[in-house]
Amino acid sequence: MSAKILDGKMIAEKIKEAIKRDIASLGARPTLASVQIGRNPSSLVYLNSQKKAALEVGIDYEAIGLPEDISQAEAAELAAKLSGDAKYTAVILQRPLPPAIDWRALIKIIGPGKDAEGVHPENLGRLLSGTGKVGPCTPMAVMAMLEASGQDLYGKEAVVIGHSDIVGKPLALMLLGKFATTTVCHIATAERGLVEGHVRAAEVVVAAVGKAAVVKGGWIKPGAIVIDVGINHAGGKIVGDVEFDEASGRASYITPVPGGVGPVTTAMLMRNVVELAR
Repeated sequence: MSAKILDGKMIAEKIKEAIKRDIASLGARPTLASVQIGRNPSSLVYLNSQKKAALEVGIDYEAIGLPEDISQAEAAELAAKLSGDAKYTAVILQRPLPPAIDWRALIKIIGPGKDAEGVHPENLGRLLSGTGKVGPCTPMAVMAMLEASGQDLYGKEAVVIGHSDIVGKPLALMLLGKFATTTVCHIATAERGLVEGHVRAAEVVVAAVGKAAVVKGGWIKPGAIVIDVGINHAGGKIVGDVEFDEASGRASYITPVPGGVGPVTTAMLMRNVVELAR
């Protein structure tokens, strides 16, 4: 078996075309404020891709840079200012943030109505109840890629590897919303040596660990759908969490790294901005 590639760039382009039409119907250009504290090189590439995607679909993009040593109180003051300024439709806090900054506190100040990443407790609560229009961008990207495969998730055995607050946990809720039988693997699962067994039984595997080749290609069940969220530097190149070559020989669908979930995540950020504009 040779897996079909779920091309993130192609899927993202289709999403962005729909966003352009939605923005045209709004009658006004939304504005996304992007706040970066310090100059973390790992976030610069994502920031540039955000700006490019925003301008492409018709969203104004304003980058706001803050010094590395800014205090929590000063950051909170800016968050309150952006939240109260009608000029800005949505706000995103670029991560990683300096250790002294509590991003959860800042998200609460920004509020659910301008939460571009869909991570405010109120927006996550709506996700739990199935009434949310705005959600965490990476999990929404994963769901868009699963939808692009054309496969029905109803009753399928799905395994999410990684249980972060902004990827693994909300993704599990989204999969449950599609009636997938969902298992979440985490550090305790790995310490007991049980991850391989869960993956071997899974019809859908989503890897979101951030460790190169942590999911072995030989573990993939023949015909499974594999979504690789990981972005890692190894051997001078960017690779995912899954051993791609061997996994692609067993899976029915698989995402590449790079060019898979990343572009769709950016597109989903833009979709969130449009929903907040509405």
